[in-house]
Amino acid sequence: MIHAGHTASAVQTAVDLANTLRPIKGEDALETVEQLRDFLVGRPAGTDFCQLTRADLAEVRALRETVRAVLERAAADPTEAAALLNDGLRRSRATPVLRHEDDRWWTEVTSDTDRCAARLAATTLSALASVIATLGPARLGVCAGSTCRATFVDLSRNGSKQYCTRTCAHRASVAAYRSRRGSR
Repeated sequence: MIHAGHTASAVQTAVDLANTLRPIKGEDALETVEQLRDFLVGRPAGTDFCQLTRADLAEVRALRETVRAVLERAAADPTEAAALLNDGLRRSRATPVLRHEDDRWWTEVTSDTDRCAARLAATTLSALASVIATLGPARLGVCAGSTCRATFVDLSRNGSKQYCTRTCAHRASVAAYRSRRGSR
């Protein structure tokens, strides 16, 4: 099963990274080094102390494309999603490490490079790989909301998530209700 204390936050980081780009709205929350710095604060990738440059920004934006592609394609084409994950992990020089803390053991994937984007890639891509391996590729997806392309990972027990947030689910429910009511 997914290590709740570490992988769940890394999974959320992957989703948050992908969702810094809102293609339907034309919004991009990773256009500057300052925005990247703000995004990284408190994230589990060990990137808090990176000296960020425009090159780091470009690398993280490229990583975002990979993460977003995995989230968008995993359910429909898990083989392609696995290839994207494996390639990204290879490029980031990801290495599994066995950790021990408070009488618990777990594995964590890290990068042996100082590059901020490589450490973020190792963390996020390995978390998505863990979800696919333990829960299946159908747990990764894109919001079913007609005006939303946000991504999500469904870590719920029943695995039936279709929307990125309750807000999108509510909008869809209200639209369906109004459609049924208007067709009477």
